[in-house]
Amino acid sequence: MPLGPARGGGTVSTTHKLQTPLTDEDILKLKAGDMVLLSGIIYSARDAAHKKLMEALDRGEELPFPIQGAAIYYVGPTPAPPGRPIGSAGPTTSYRMDTYAPRLHGLGLKATIGKGKRSEEVKAAMRENKAVYLGATGGAGALLSQRIEASKVIAYEDLGPEAIRAMKVKDFPLVVINDAFGGELYVKPNLDSGN
Repeated sequence: MPLGPARGGGTVSTTHKLQTPLTDEDILKLKAGDMVLLSGIIYSARDAAHKKLMEALDRGEELPFPIQGAAIYYVGPTPAPPGRPIGSAGPTTSYRMDTYAPRLHGLGLKATIGKGKRSEEVKAAMRENKAVYLGATGGAGALLSQRIEASKVIAYEDLGPEAIRAMKVKDFPLVVINDAFGGELYVKPNLDSGN
């Protein structure tokens, strides 16, 4: 789908340098189309890890990382080459986590990072809980990994590349796809109106 203007008149115009954990104030500055340079700790988690997170919550257990203010990156990195903390770390398609995201947003998750569109349920959860969806560039995993300074498996090591990792990032380049106000970067242009 082509990129069109963000709803609400936003465009790719503002760059924000943010540090995790994220606050409501951080999130409410962001508009669809804005650029974000994210620093701090982010957590990797894909399908299998999300399923285990939900099972832990269902059992009344604590999550393996602090969810309040957290950012989850939908990534399963390749093995680290010598001298590097991580291998290629490109985003995976986000819709596979759409079943799980609303519950995590309700617990304080502030940002998810991936590629592709999100469901209406996830968009509603972001609006209700002051959260955002950030896009990372697909196909640029080797470049993105250069912004990851450290990586450590913290949970579900049995999942291999899908284990949850705490990753220290510096100026990790992202774009706001969905903001907390309902703005969305992925909108179909209205060709009839000339927009």
